[in-house]
Amino acid sequence: MKQNIHPDYHFIKVQLTDGTVFETRSTWGKEGDTMKLDIDPRVHPAWTGGRSQLVDAGGQVARFNKRFGALLKKK
Repeated sequence: MKQNIHPDYHFIKVQLTDGTVFETRSTWGKEGDTMKLDIDPRVHPAWTGGRSQLVDAGGQVARFNKRFGALLKKK
């Protein structure tokens, strides 16, 4: 068997949008790093039943609407 082919699997902290922090194991980052989430299960419409809106951090939705908004409008 090949040695040292598996990624480093270590503990990290995950910070949700409400500030809650929990610890899990991951291959992301380095030991002890904190992953800050922009969208998490508490605010994502897929898990909340559409009660909340997604935050468009990158302006991608605005660009899409600018390019294709006329096609989406009902006649």
